[in-house]
Amino acid sequence: MFLVFTGHTSRKSFISVDASTDMEKIKDQFANLHILRRSSEPKEPTYLLGIDTSKTVPAEKGGLVAVLCSNGSIRIYDKETLNLLREFSGSPGLLNGVRFANSCDNVYSASTDGTVKCWDARLASEKPAQLFKGYPSNIFISFDVNCKDHIICAGAEKVEDDALLVFWDARFTSQDLSTRDPLGAYSETHSDDITQVRFHPSNPNMVVSGSTDGLVNVFDLSVDNEEDALVATCNSVSSVSCIGWCGRDYKQIYCMTHDEGFCWWDLNHLDTDEPITCLNIQDVRDVTDVKEGHLDYLIGGLYHENMDRLFVIGGTNLGKIHLLSCTKTGLSHVTSLQGGHAATVRSFCWTVSEDSLLTGGEDAQLLLWKPGAVEKTFTKKDSLKIASSVQQRVRVHSSDSYKKRKQQ
Repeated sequence: MFLVFTGHTSRKSFISVDASTDMEKIKDQFANLHILRRSSEPKEPTYLLGIDTSKTVPAEKGGLVAVLCSNGSIRIYDKETLNLLREFSGSPGLLNGVRFANSCDNVYSASTDGTVKCWDARLASEKPAQLFKGYPSNIFISFDVNCKDHIICAGAEKVEDDALLVFWDARFTSQDLSTRDPLGAYSETHSDDITQVRFHPSNPNMVVSGSTDGLVNVFDLSVDNEEDALVATCNSVSSVSCIGWCGRDYKQIYCMTHDEGFCWWDLNHLDTDEPITCLNIQDVRDVTDVKEGHLDYLIGGLYHENMDRLFVIGGTNLGKIHLLSCTKTGLSHVTSLQGGHAATVRSFCWTVSEDSLLTGGEDAQLLLWKPGAVEKTFTKKDSLKIASSVQQRVRVHSSDSYKKRKQQ
């Protein structure tokens, strides 16, 4: 159906340390984070829905930050100063998801106009450097790029009977045409909108997808057809809002749902008699004890390689951020951050190696947190909550029916 890209999968090295000592270190590291800088307030305040950072510049030399905004655009900031450098529009569609390439400063996003767009984040160009076109009537709401920057996979809204995962060859040379057609698509494994797509951090052929049908599917793209490529199907029993890889060699996956459920599965047990489910919580708000506070929602997860520990980030509607530790007995509160955001936090990017945290929320603020930082200029506002809700946005499906293409 499409090309198979292979590459060497390097094994990660892990440090064996006392678990309790490690937990104290991570607690201190997170609790000691303070706001260093805030982004300049844009002319048009928007929710900050997603954050990613460039991977090509050493940490000490700064870099770029890409932020997905609720107005359907992507803003590029200087990572150290949080100065706004440029903004990319998804027009005529709205952008969903944001991801930097691993080998260059290209930034990608899926679009409701049925494309995945790629910009050079260092150039102020209104037009994408590359455009990956989908099939007729595709409305893309999720996507990812694999660790080798070879494959793009985008998840589409359901149209008629189809909910598609669409694939492209993302390898770029100066002689390439600026517009790419798909290599092929998977159409049989999800029955509703595909809300999440995540490639494996080190295996370029492994990808996991999540949907409002509640299913989380794991695929091996080195296998020729969709049925055989499906490695595992896990059921969250609710609409999937976030998925990610974790565990030693990233052989586990976690999932969060739109009604604040949490699931954790171990793919090491697929060929054994042991259950693959490590944890399944229908509503974390009912069972998670947060010291001196409460938990309103989950934001995302972070796997700490050196500790071999999965952490979950959650928060409150007034902007407090909670760090939770994930074990097979449940989610436990580690520590919290407050005083930064005045409304719901929608996105974060925690770089453990740099001891830095970026957060974005419904108060239109992008914050950079670092240990022991002192904010140079700070004028706190009582509330920066935006009146209009992005969740009220109405998606309009194309009237064109999807014409199914047979796999070659």
